[in-house]
Amino acid sequence: MPSEFTRDDVAALAALAHLDLEPSELDLFARQLGDILAYANELQGADTTGVPPTTAVVTRHTIDRDDVVQPCLDLEDVLANAPDAVRHPGLFRVPRVIG
Repeated sequence: MPSEFTRDDVAALAALAHLDLEPSELDLFARQLGDILAYANELQGADTTGVPPTTAVVTRHTIDRDDVVQPCLDLEDVLANAPDAVRHPGLFRVPRVIG
């Protein structure tokens, strides 16, 4: 994997992402992306002999629990607290937020 980015590389990526970058930003991002890739190359060289592969980076916590089916709230009780409910089919009516 290459460890440097040119201004042209960054400009091409910015165009794909529909970003308008200033010339100074092209230089900055080229350097930053190059640094990130250089570090990724450095990590590729780490000796992982004897390290078992992981399937997940998050371990299970004691607060996790199995799902248990429980009775739900009565629909009429729930809709009674709604300011503008539609009783049938049991929906909450909310103000429109997308025009």
